[in-house]
Parts: sequence; C-alpha cells; structure tokens
Amino acid sequence: MPVAMQSENSCLVASLSGELDHHSVRLIREEIDTAIAEQHPSQLALDFSGVTFMDSSGIGLILGRCKVMGGIGGTTTIYSPPPHIKRVMRLSGIERLAKIESTPSRKEQSN
Repeated sequence: MPVAMQSENSCLVASLSGELDHHSVRLIREEIDTAIAEQHPSQLALDFSGVTFMDSSGIGLILGRCKVMGGIGGTTTIYSPPPHIKRVMRLSGIERLAKIESTPSRKEQSN
C-alpha cells in the first residue's frame, strides 16, 4: 500500500512509500482527502521517509493537500524526505506552503 494513515488528536499522519508518479498519486490523493473530510484534522503530516521517487505528480499531491488543509484552517508538514526529494521540494517552492522537517515531533512518533 503506497499510503498508511494514522491519526491522534487533531493530527493526521500519512506515511507514503514507493514511487509518487502519475500512476500512484491519484489513489493516494483520494485516500488522504477522504481521511481529511472524515476527520477534519488541524494538521496533516506527510511522512516521506519511504518514498523512493517523486515526479511533478508528487509536487501536485503536496500542493493540493496544502490547499485542502488551508481550506479547513489546518496546516501541512512534510517529514523525512530523502535528500534528492527534499531538493526537488525546495526547488519547487513547497516550503512557502508547508514546513519540511527531518523527523516527526515526539508526539507524532508515538502514533
């Protein structure tokens, strides 16, 4: 499964894995959006530690989730992207919309 989700309090953690390309992103987007609609979290944490490849579809996935979360007054944080993916994120300007952090906070690690 390319995405596994957990929630605690008002934080939804989506742990992504494998390749984020046009073949996989549609299903991941649908799963995350469904969870957001059902749970109304105040924070979405995208865990990229298991992602091996990301193209522009992955950037679109992030931008769309930032927009969805902003629409409900929430925030988006990206955790543990591999160096080559973090570079793509920074070049695309994702940091203007979502924080990029090396590791989840202690609270999110307990999920």
